Amino acid sequence: MNRKFEITDAKRGAAFTVRVVTRAQKNEIVGIQEDKSLKIRLTASPNDGQANDALIKFLAERLEVPENAIEIVAGRDSRDKWISVSGISTADLEDKLRPDPGATDS
Repeated sequence: MNRKFEITDAKRGAAFTVRVVTRAQKNEIVGIQEDKSLKIRLTASPNDGQANDALIKFLAERLEVPENAIEIVAGRDSRDKWISVSGISTADLEDKLRPDPGATDS
């Protein structure tokens, strides 16, 4: 996926790209990568859609929206994903997707 990190404002919400790292020590937002995707670490395994489910749950909690407001539009079988979130503005999304304190890209 060669999309740049840019939060796209839509009539009903916003969309952005993420790069997921699975089997991490903890769930956390690391930050924006060189390719402009948002790097997120998850403790879940990529097997049987576990990481996708964990990503949706993590983002729902972080963004304070219901899980059914989040959709993986593209990349369900990839670590690079295009995410759509209903019912949130780009400003709120940007504010709530800040890197976690102490998270480093290593």
